[in-house]
Amino acid sequence: MRQADVELPDGQRLWHHAVIYPHAAAAAVVAHPDRGVLMLWRHRFITDSWGYEIPAGRVDPGEKPIDAAAREVEEETGWRPGPLTPLTRYHPSNGSSNQTFHVFQSSDATYLGDPTDPNEAERIEWVAPSRLPGLIADGQVTDGFSLTAISTAFLLGRLS
Repeated sequence: MRQADVELPDGQRLWHHAVIYPHAAAAAVVAHPDRGVLMLWRHRFITDSWGYEIPAGRVDPGEKPIDAAAREVEEETGWRPGPLTPLTRYHPSNGSSNQTFHVFQSSDATYLGDPTDPNEAERIEWVAPSRLPGLIADGQVTDGFSLTAISTAFLLGRLS
């Protein structure tokens, strides 16, 4: 957390709080033609809520976002994504944070075994794309990372 002395276009000055993140976040939407989208069913203690999420996490120092995305999928799900391609990049709270989310997509994955981080999810599930609009409408997908990734994938015709 940091405070910045900001001058507005009309010359007025104010103190603005900003959250500074040292590393960007990464995620991957793995959409297999026969299986669906690889998702986690997990609890978030901050909001005390359960929901479906795509695998995601931070980029380690010196790591490329695309490599972090592949690593996070593997650690959290036990599946190794096939070749990843960029889907989108965005700033979830650009009025108060410098955080950047890099979203990648793969159309295939190879099962390696149990996740190496068993605390990430209660279960890992392949969700049919046809189910996603209903899950979103029912409030079972509520995190911004997953909503943005899934919506972008649908919008760009990469999920159907």
